[in-house]
Amino acid sequence: MPAELLRAKDLGVGYGAHAVLHGINFAIERGDFMGVMGPNGAGKTTLLKTFLGLLKPLAGKIELTGAGGGRPLFGYVPQRESLDLHYPLTSLEVALMGRFGRIGALRRPGAEDVRIARACLRQTHMDAHADKPYRKLSGGQKQRVLISRALASEPEILLLDEPTNGMDINSEKAIMELLTELQKEKGTTVVFVTHLMSTIERYARRVALITFQGKLLVGAKSEMLAPDVLAEAYKSR
Repeated sequence: MPAELLRAKDLGVGYGAHAVLHGINFAIERGDFMGVMGPNGAGKTTLLKTFLGLLKPLAGKIELTGAGGGRPLFGYVPQRESLDLHYPLTSLEVALMGRFGRIGALRRPGAEDVRIARACLRQTHMDAHADKPYRKLSGGQKQRVLISRALASEPEILLLDEPTNGMDINSEKAIMELLTELQKEKGTTVVFVTHLMSTIERYARRVALITFQGKLLVGAKSEMLAPDVLAEAYKSR
């Protein structure tokens, strides 16, 4: 099984003709637990969307190598604020959305799909809330359901955009420990975006640091969190 799931080569990403990041060269390896950080508006979400194929690279290329030699299976947890889930959906129905990438959006989920969705809710400790309306859940509970939805696609790599944004300390800890548990027990590759340096320091194994200059620095946590590296990236002490 290939060690690398994704490799960026001279990659440029952005919207329209405007590049926010350029000259990106790095790889996401199988089993990674990587934190992505950088100044607001530096391109963290843009980078994830380019990996997912929602945005086309402006330059360079992305090489993807899944278990079968083709494109790896992605699970994506967007920022909660970007979602409009006001429909009267239960937690189980939201989790089932993760199956549509495999069965097709126009097909009705079968018994096996329901079984997998329920198993993912159980994995995120939300099975007791399967029949509750999603919109009535707390912020931390909603995030667990969204992680369940991503896991229901049976991904090789899990991308999360600000998974603990707006949470209190206990909820943040619960979510990050859940992701750590998924990586250790299932071998899921985890890449998460955060603006919280404390979260990076506690949980990430490798760090991708976006600078004000539109560059991406990738390395060990101890290297990327060095004061001189951070000062250069953020243009601030």
